[in-house]
Amino acid sequence: MLRTLALTLILATPAAPARACDTALLLAIDVSGSIDRGEYALQIAGLYEALRDPEVADTLLQGQTALAVVQWSGLDRQALVLPWQRMLTPQAIARFAGSARALPRSFEGSDTAVGQALTFSIAQFADVPDCKRRVIDISGDGPENAGNTVAKARRAAIAQNIEINAIAIEDMGLSAPTSNFYKNWVITPKGFVMTARGLEDYARTLRAKLLRELIKPIG
Repeated sequence: MLRTLALTLILATPAAPARACDTALLLAIDVSGSIDRGEYALQIAGLYEALRDPEVADTLLQGQTALAVVQWSGLDRQALVLPWQRMLTPQAIARFAGSARALPRSFEGSDTAVGQALTFSIAQFADVPDCKRRVIDISGDGPENAGNTVAKARRAAIAQNIEINAIAIEDMGLSAPTSNFYKNWVITPKGFVMTARGLEDYARTLRAKLLRELIKPIG
């Protein structure tokens, strides 16, 4: 009798509604000809380390974040290498990070078509219509040198309420040509650029960037 009553109460209790997806975040990784094999390995290892960071993982879970990864290079060289996945559990984050670390390189020895990379990335958001925010997180080590479509792609992102942020991978030193290119031509009005001084600095920069993108401001 008591067991029957307990089961009745459990069945009568409405299930807690699933939290909505706060952010769909697409990570667009540069694999153009200026990225050699060692530098590619550093990018992939940096992505793995950033996603496995406890604070980043907690933030992804809180927002029920959707993640995807694109690799991009020259004209007509873009690939969705990790389709959208929802970060609903620590195990889901660990699986996604592990898959990212094992990603083969999609393209070798091509130009840097930033505009086409953005246009391809924008199209991927059709598969996550329920997410409140849509963000492209693009990384690159040089300005656009093929296609010349970055201004058009940026306008399309703004029109569709998609944010673009960037990691500019610079050489060691004081000059910042890639950072300036992304600031002036790529990011959307409320977007931002973070600079990694060499690919060895990529993991630290990506971690800081993910937290800045995903943690909701107070006040």
